[in-house]
Amino acid sequence: MLIGEFSAETGISCSALRYYEDKGLIRVNRDFGNRRIYSENDVEWVRFIERLKNTGMPLREIKRYSDLRYEGDSTVKERLNILLRHSSYVTEQRRKWEEYEENLKSKISFYRKALDKCSD
Repeated sequence: MLIGEFSAETGISCSALRYYEDKGLIRVNRDFGNRRIYSENDVEWVRFIERLKNTGMPLREIKRYSDLRYEGDSTVKERLNILLRHSSYVTEQRRKWEEYEENLKSKISFYRKALDKCSD
């Protein structure tokens, strides 16, 4: 499929797709007219890149993962290690956000009680 179709399929803008290609995150085949031709495998790969980005993985790490992916099965262990490290990061971030949320809830409760006292 061409870039416009691929963009519609994945929900990722054409400019973002070009950027991913420019940064080496995706490697896209081209036809005789030098147009980008995306496959169904590219759909899942680009969606995975988006999920990694959404979890806060830096582009340099996504690039490293991508390079290893394109090298093939001999890099599975290294790719697993990248994902395990990132999973630890995500877990720590979630723990922090849960703490932040608890702090907010505590402050909200404080202000609600203060308002209740004022309305007595």
